[in-house]
Amino acid sequence: MTMPLRGNRDFRLLWLSGLFAVLGGQMSALALPLLVLKETGSAVQAGAVGTVSVGAVLVTMLPGGVMADRVERRRLMRLCDAGSLTVVTALTVAVWSGHAPMALVLLVAAAGAVIGSVYGPAVFGLMRAVVPAGQMGTATARLQARTQTARLAGPLVGGALFGIHPALPFAAEALGLLLSTVCVALVRTRSRARTKAGAVFSRRELMAGLTFLWRIPYLRTVLLVFGLGMNFAFGALTFTALTAFSDGGRSGIGGGFVITCVSAGALSGALLAPRISPDRHSRVLIVATCWSCTAAAGVMAWISRPLVAGLLCALCMCLSTVASIGFLSKLLIVTPEDRVGRVQSAAGFLSSMVQPLGPLAGGALLTAFGARWAFTLTGCVLAVSALVVTFAPSARAEASPYDAGEPTGPPEPAGSGAPHPRGPGPAHVAAPGTGPAPADANRAAPGS
Repeated sequence: MTMPLRGNRDFRLLWLSGLFAVLGGQMSALALPLLVLKETGSAVQAGAVGTVSVGAVLVTMLPGGVMADRVERRRLMRLCDAGSLTVVTALTVAVWSGHAPMALVLLVAAAGAVIGSVYGPAVFGLMRAVVPAGQMGTATARLQARTQTARLAGPLVGGALFGIHPALPFAAEALGLLLSTVCVALVRTRSRARTKAGAVFSRRELMAGLTFLWRIPYLRTVLLVFGLGMNFAFGALTFTALTAFSDGGRSGIGGGFVITCVSAGALSGALLAPRISPDRHSRVLIVATCWSCTAAAGVMAWISRPLVAGLLCALCMCLSTVASIGFLSKLLIVTPEDRVGRVQSAAGFLSSMVQPLGPLAGGALLTAFGARWAFTLTGCVLAVSALVVTFAPSARAEASPYDAGEPTGPPEPAGSGAPHPRGPGPAHVAAPGTGPAPADANRAAPGS
């Protein structure tokens, strides 16, 4: 009989570790650009912090997956926590002393992004050893709920602390990282790769995750359509709504309401997911999400009311989050353990590479054609995505599990170097199919 998640000691520790890291990261994510704006008065330099973070993530995401498959994952997580704690502490001291040069701020942003690219695949690789396959959908939903709650609360707390003293959000993040390190150190389960042949950063190793995804038609189609297409289109849709309902920048109430509804929808989806077993209905949920987003774009094109737009975006985000949790669980059910890190990184890379372009496209459409046509054209892109996931034979197929076993014993003792026996439980992936839904990252890079 499988132990309930609430009785799984190592899962609780990993959940707490992520809570401390994400909450601290969200505080600094708001505080870092505010710090640059306060010190320099330049919005361009403040925006450069986010650009550096995104660029560093995209460059290091695939190598990070390779590292997660080559090093014992719990040890790698502890090294990442130690590295994050070092750079955040250095920034805290610099801000407290009244001198935080731009070079140090950008270094901290880049270092946090690089460390996060390694940490993410490692933590979810370890999750696969900690959580049985039958409970992975519930575990993934609880991680999403934790992260969405931290994303709602973190910026508010970080902004309040920044108002008291600019160093306090970074000090709070350092404390969170310290607590995260302690939680990881108490985890007993080990998870290491079975094979270590070949050069570490060879082309074959870097492309192994992408190659694996490409060879399975279902994963390939859903990632390209629900990951790339929906992430891009929904980013354009929400930015258009934010701009159109902010009265040309004269009022932030309407646009702010829409964005708040998006966050609330993501949290609602994460809380709802464990009740409906999304891993068993992932395709139905993906199709429903795509058509709901298409309908939402059509309604917003004709009804210009922030209340309607906010409620529609919340519904789409809720469905997307549930669908993503189901797909993520199914994805790594079919992934062999020695490729967990590389597959996680590859899926995250595919879904993230076009995400920054969505708001840019939404702004361009809004400027060129106005709000109604911007919503209409975005809806056309969403409709194409919906048609593909509904009727494409590859999207209707089911991927088969890689393993057939189920974990039956307790976690491996701390002193053992052997991999923990387990079944085909998936690790969580960085939002490959989240369309609207954000990734569940275990930490947020400073300034991201």
